[in-house]
Amino acid sequence: MPGAGSGAAAPIVFHPDYTVPLPPGHRFPMGKFGRIKEVLVADGVVSAEALHRPEPVSRAALELAHEPAYVAAVFGLALDADAERRLGFALSDALLRRSRAAVGGTVLAARLALEHGLACNTAGGSHHAFAGYGAGFCLFNDIAVATRLLQEERQVERVVVIDLDVHQGDGTADFFKDDARVFTFSVHCEANYPLRKQKSDLDVAVPAGTGDGVYLSVVRTHLAPILEKCRPDLAFYIAGVDPHGDDLLGKLALTDEGLRARDRHVIEACLDAGVPLACVVGGGYGNDLELLARRHSSVHRTACEIFAAR
Repeated sequence: MPGAGSGAAAPIVFHPDYTVPLPPGHRFPMGKFGRIKEVLVADGVVSAEALHRPEPVSRAALELAHEPAYVAAVFGLALDADAERRLGFALSDALLRRSRAAVGGTVLAARLALEHGLACNTAGGSHHAFAGYGAGFCLFNDIAVATRLLQEERQVERVVVIDLDVHQGDGTADFFKDDARVFTFSVHCEANYPLRKQKSDLDVAVPAGTGDGVYLSVVRTHLAPILEKCRPDLAFYIAGVDPHGDDLLGKLALTDEGLRARDRHVIEACLDAGVPLACVVGGGYGNDLELLARRHSSVHRTACEIFAAR
């Protein structure tokens, strides 16, 4: 694998704009993104100097995936009250900068994955954003934008999206519903947001209370055949930690050990199949930002361990 081995850390992407102020009491834990980076640096997983800083995604790149009228409304800070309620945020210039940085981070992680075989963003996974509107704390769909941009540049053609956030990736499924080049795979809690699900290429909806054993069996059963069938040029992995039993919005019952085993399996399955993999953070909700950031950092730690050993 290009770039792997010799004890090097997997490329990790971070931008200071990943965190912006929110009103007191807002249930989205925005501060976790900066804390993920701080935890990884403090624990020696990666040095601050080795972090890759993305350029904010351009308006033109956003319009490869999103409807130009929607992009124009966001850039003009002109979403109406209903659109902001569906999004879950009051639109602001800071939120726009944050979203452009996060999408740029996923684009950069994808480019680094194509170069090195594996890379991780410390944000991303905004899978509830549709072409014409944002929803569920997702303003722009970073994976859709990155996929369309890399396809436009002829860097990739076939892509697999491995979405293991506890919530179905409805926006991503809708983006690619008519595109045979992109395979969307979602394992999610059936009795959870969004109420109205979209149709991924493969949806596995597990019941509330599902724990490590059943969940890991589902992932292990389906992932290798998907990679073998699709033979993608690139895979994206949404490594949401909201399937954890303590997550405020999750309803499943995975443990920290179960999440680590899941991350290890996804990363190793992709690399064993020769598929470059870009990992993004996805969902995770809780009031203890330190605990939440450490839980999210599992995928970055695991990626670096595997990368260094190959």
